Amino acid sequence: MGISNKKKVDKPFLISLIILVVAGFFIFSSASLGLLSSSSSTFNSVTFNQIVFGLILGGISCVIASYIPFQFWKKNSFWIFLFSCFTMILVFIPGLEFYHGGAHRWFHIGSFNVQPAEFYKIGVVFYLAAWFTSVKDKASTFKYGTLPFIIITVISAGLLLAQPDTDTFFVVSLAGLGIFLTAGGKWRDIFSLILVGIVCLVVLAFARPYVMQRIKTFMDPASDPLGSGYQVQQSLIAIGSGGMVGRGFGQSIQKFSFLPEPIGDSIFAVAAEEFGFIGSVAIILLYLFFTFRGFKIAGKVQDSFGRLVTVGIVILIISQSLINMAAMLAIMPLSGTPLIFISHGGTAMLFALFSVGIVLNISRFQSQSQSQK
Repeated sequence: MGISNKKKVDKPFLISLIILVVAGFFIFSSASLGLLSSSSSTFNSVTFNQIVFGLILGGISCVIASYIPFQFWKKNSFWIFLFSCFTMILVFIPGLEFYHGGAHRWFHIGSFNVQPAEFYKIGVVFYLAAWFTSVKDKASTFKYGTLPFIIITVISAGLLLAQPDTDTFFVVSLAGLGIFLTAGGKWRDIFSLILVGIVCLVVLAFARPYVMQRIKTFMDPASDPLGSGYQVQQSLIAIGSGGMVGRGFGQSIQKFSFLPEPIGDSIFAVAAEEFGFIGSVAIILLYLFFTFRGFKIAGKVQDSFGRLVTVGIVILIISQSLINMAAMLAIMPLSGTPLIFISHGGTAMLFALFSVGIVLNISRFQSQSQSQK
């Protein structure tokens, strides 16, 4: 099986991306109208950030990344990971740090705030993919497989939990596990690591009250409807009031004063209220098709690094999105993870589109007899 000489990107994957981005923009535009009831200046700032940093710069970065040979990232994976670690440290430096909501997750560049965790996610994916590619079959051993993964996970824990950013640490760990498993990691080691992770989560819940509160709220959302359970309750009201076909585009009531973070964590609830059960299912199916096609690209690419990077990036995107939707449906504890391509966050959108551009480049190197099926 040779490599396609035409080197075209995977069209179904690209089309699913375009639909998600376009639909996401309309959903975000509607949800952001809820900000007008409180502050027009905030509305202008948020929409400017989403359009300029998210859509325009993100779109440009996606196109550029789709033409950069993915082997470039392999050659520079160590330095990219090292630099991503450096940017994570900047959030703790006085004068650069931006402290908000009890967390150090941003630093200043002029008048803009940057969340380096978005870049760090990609750095981890690159480095793990490059490492497991270099050790080849040894990835199934403890010395060359399990131990390096544990070391990267510990580094991630130190950088992310110190902020604190438990949600991003969980997502990075999931992507790392996916790469480790795809590279040849043993299921025995995977299950052992998951058990250790569960124990660490229990310890973290007792050490950090907000984690324990999320778990308690998840177990009984109605226990404190005006406090910790307020967001879940309002989300369920919004989703339920959407019915089968929804209230219609722009007609959400909950986004005005009732639903916390209508352009962020709760944006899926706004979409469900306006487009109903049918629209909600359509959004979920779009993400699942995007994921299916991404994994299919990984399966077709013969290059080990390209395959592992594709798996890591797809898991990063789908895990955050599914966690966000599951939290709004009260089938998972609340989290701060965004609904990728839809939620507010210029930095998150930019790096998500940049990551997808890398996958599009990798898709150019699919086996000829299997490509474009």
